[in-house]
Amino acid sequence: MSLLFGVDEAGRGPILGPMTIAVVAVDRAATRKLKQLGVADSKTFGSGQAGQAARAQLATAIRATAVRSLVRVVHVEQIDSYTFRGLLNALERRVVLELLDALEAQRTETIICDGARMFSPLTRQYPRLRAVNNGEAAHVSVAAASILAKDERDREFAIIAKRYENEFGPVTGGGYGNAATNRFLAAYKARYGTLPPEARKSWGAAKRRTTSVRATSRPSI
Repeated sequence: MSLLFGVDEAGRGPILGPMTIAVVAVDRAATRKLKQLGVADSKTFGSGQAGQAARAQLATAIRATAVRSLVRVVHVEQIDSYTFRGLLNALERRVVLELLDALEAQRTETIICDGARMFSPLTRQYPRLRAVNNGEAAHVSVAAASILAKDERDREFAIIAKRYENEFGPVTGGGYGNAATNRFLAAYKARYGTLPPEARKSWGAAKRRTTSVRATSRPSI
């Protein structure tokens, strides 16, 4: 049976909460069914409650329709351990290889990954892998992976928000670097003197390292 594997992630950029990576394997019949179900790029559904509900419903249908699928939650501690060393891309590639191995993808399989620069090195392991930008817009397998990844991250962030709601009120913003997230982080730090454990301490680390190198290498006057 010839399979097509789609790969996508959600939550690479936020400062609060985990990142999720999904792989979905489809055959021709599953591809047709997913198109009929309206599977599309997860971002097209928006970030509100209606969008989350639509993604959740489609995620259930994707799991039932796809030949194989798997989602990995990459927690903050692991993200920080790689990002402090400037290796976030390497972490994503490692997780994708582990997921493909768990799904028993063969070297001869066709795999489409969303992210041309990110995933092109994986062609060494999978010669028929195609790393493309905006893959979720053109390939239903990647769109399905984007929905599974985003739905799982929605669930993970909802747990974080509920954990702090009684103390700080509604935690909105999805953990991205927006006003809502910044308000919560500022309030938490004002009360406890540090960031919450679900926040990525490594965000901005590369910029801080660059600034430090420039400062130490500046000639004395």
